[in-house]
Amino acid sequence: MGKIDTLAKKYISDSKVFADAFNFYLYGGEQVLLPENLHPMDTTAIGVPFGNKGRGKPVQKYRDVMKYAAAMEDSEMAYLVMGIENQANLHYAMPPRNQLYDALEYTRQVEKTAARHKEENAKKPLDSGEYLSGFRKGDRLIPVITLVIYFGAEAWDAPKSLHEMLDVKDERVLAYVSDYKLNLIVPAELSDADFEKFRTDLREVMQYIQYSTDKEKLSALLENDSRFSGIARNTAMLLNECTNSGLKFKESGGCVDMCKAIKELRQEVYQEGREEGREEGREKSIRHSLDALMKNMGLSREQAMDVLEIPEKERPLYQSEK
Repeated sequence: MGKIDTLAKKYISDSKVFADAFNFYLYGGEQVLLPENLHPMDTTAIGVPFGNKGRGKPVQKYRDVMKYAAAMEDSEMAYLVMGIENQANLHYAMPPRNQLYDALEYTRQVEKTAARHKEENAKKPLDSGEYLSGFRKGDRLIPVITLVIYFGAEAWDAPKSLHEMLDVKDERVLAYVSDYKLNLIVPAELSDADFEKFRTDLREVMQYIQYSTDKEKLSALLENDSRFSGIARNTAMLLNECTNSGLKFKESGGCVDMCKAIKELRQEVYQEGREEGREEGREKSIRHSLDALMKNMGLSREQAMDVLEIPEKERPLYQSEK
């Protein structure tokens, strides 16, 4: 598991952030799901095809984060099972992967219900149809929703549904193929109004990632929004990895001022050149930083020079590779 995956999983596991993501996606920001009503679940999903009598091979998958919402609904404690899949990179086969996750969870529910009925069979025997599946006519499943959160700055150009992955032109055939649509949060697709629907620093995470490819917008955001002056360190570490910003700060302790961290990066670039004591060393250091910004953050050469605040009179020196 890569560093981004580890940081993202830890971040999303926080019930406040988890609830915030689903409240944004399902309820438009209304605070319906409360963090205190969320409970972690085993992220290991194992399923065996029905009726194989032990001859089939079990299917095992691991989700990133799963929780269930507890509430008194129809005399049941759990009324919604939710999973979040974190994506640092585009995934061009996400629909069938998530479809399998959901199917395995429904299979687990059926098997759990069947096992309970087996223990209770002496009190209330199953009829022939119910005995075959272990599921009574009146039994119901708990809905499962999988939400994908993309931590990349570019647009999501991968398929968002199973139908998009099929090579079928005949609509008559396609009408009988069950579709599976992704539930997806993509920073690049969020509007300013969308950002305000978040209640945790998931807002700052999504906003920083979206603006990370535009130096002017990012600088204005960090300078004008006070919420970026006190970002939790774990959140700052996640942003730093997701955007390859190259910021340096301690990995433990209090909060991080993102605007200050970027200014310190700029100062460090020039300090390295001065410490070498030669113009050649300073130029080499700046070129190295320009290349890193262009490669890791997808900036143009001009945008990278803006980030480093290279004076106009010096820019011709760095207009092309050396």
